Amino acid sequence: MTVYFVLNQLVRKAISLKMIESDDEIYARNQIMSLIGLTDFPEHLESSPRDSYNPALPDTSDLLDKLVDAAVEAGVIEDLFDEKEILSSKIMNVFIDKPSVVNKSFYQKWAVNPVEATDYFYELSEQSNYIQTKRIANNISYKAETPYGELDITINLSKPEKDPKEIAREKERKAASAANYPKCLLCVENEGYAGRIGHPARSNHRMIRLKLTEEPWFFQYSPYSYYNEHCIVLSGEHRDMAITKDTFKRLIEFVEKFPHYFIGSNADLPIVGGSILTHDHYQGGNYTFAMAKAPDDQVFHLPDYPGIRAATVKWPMSVIRLRAKEQTELQSACAFILEKWKQYSDEAANIIAYTGETRHNTITPIVRMRNGELEADLVLRNNRTNDEHPLGIFHPHSDVHHIKKENIGLIEVMGLAVLPARLKTELLEVEKFLLDEPNQIADYHTPWANEMKIRYAGEITAETVSDIVQKEVGYKFLRVLEDAGVFKRSEEGQKAFQRFIHSLV
Repeated sequence: MTVYFVLNQLVRKAISLKMIESDDEIYARNQIMSLIGLTDFPEHLESSPRDSYNPALPDTSDLLDKLVDAAVEAGVIEDLFDEKEILSSKIMNVFIDKPSVVNKSFYQKWAVNPVEATDYFYELSEQSNYIQTKRIANNISYKAETPYGELDITINLSKPEKDPKEIAREKERKAASAANYPKCLLCVENEGYAGRIGHPARSNHRMIRLKLTEEPWFFQYSPYSYYNEHCIVLSGEHRDMAITKDTFKRLIEFVEKFPHYFIGSNADLPIVGGSILTHDHYQGGNYTFAMAKAPDDQVFHLPDYPGIRAATVKWPMSVIRLRAKEQTELQSACAFILEKWKQYSDEAANIIAYTGETRHNTITPIVRMRNGELEADLVLRNNRTNDEHPLGIFHPHSDVHHIKKENIGLIEVMGLAVLPARLKTELLEVEKFLLDEPNQIADYHTPWANEMKIRYAGEITAETVSDIVQKEVGYKFLRVLEDAGVFKRSEEGQKAFQRFIHSLV
């Protein structure tokens, strides 16, 4: 299969997907030829029958990989991940309309039906290879049954590890340049940015313009989705994450525009926040997490907010759920609870609001529409550390670090574990250990594996071992969530939770 044939197939694939019209074929082909170092095209392919405009053509990502490999072989680019990504993104950009056209199409559809608008934009993001569908398919994902419902478990294999040569090139570039554009991965300036070593290729990236609290915000999908229609909503201004009264207003405004989506924010403090605290942003999507399915636990009333129905939630983390028909009262009630929590201390429960001027309390908020009502989940967070738990008192404790050590952000809070890629091979060695086969089990998994041997004595076979390990990983993630909960599910912990609730009423 020649590079010319692959190029022909990619262009015709784009036509079959209605990314371009048949009249655009020659233009698109010539644009891509210039990117991959070709200056001519075989006449027999140019005039070949055009009956191959059909979805049965090879996957776009497979065709792209072949073109990029040909460019490497021809010496057009180096065999480095980032350089290949940059070329791949530029090739797909040939088939995508400018942001103004994409936005116009989006809002024409939104005026008829918001679902139609997001379907259009999601499909475009997949077809353009911005959403890395092929790589996402490498993730290991399953559900784990727990007393709190089915938790989602994902071992993240979608992001390839960097080549040492690439890391060296990135260091050289940083040493030689003070370039700081775009300022971060979430800035609007990433739209259409070609990329460079150490900064992802975004030529094929498009964003939808939004107004939230009369500010410019932007809507995009995550290139490495962890759940259905995983989207990111980001501020037009590069500013730090902050949970304020305006945060709740923006989240409510968003779900009123897109009632089929939930939206939430990572907390705005280190340890309990997400991986990016330097750019104000939210995450949402079309998915129902286990936390959203969790039932009310203790119902209570907020005297100053008669239109609010409030309850704690039966969940391993500490969640207050508010329901309302009217957005202004819900926004005010959320802000009231946030301000109360920011100042709240209960030393018996290890909760201290401030160390000097350093604040420890914050909230991870999530908003959705349910049965025609607005619903807000406020997850109480505290980022204090001590000698026993230097990474965080309300953070995964050391005995679960062999499974999950990283911050517990919005996605994990709602019940989806994003676990490190190392577990793919490490858990296979755990299985061999359980089966008494030769293995290379990591030392930090051995105590856990020995516990499983005792707990499942007589049950471990070649047929059952994978299910057992998956189930126990689910229980470890449940422990992670319990560690992150500020008020434990014990009798003492729930009494402490009630003390905070009483401070609200």
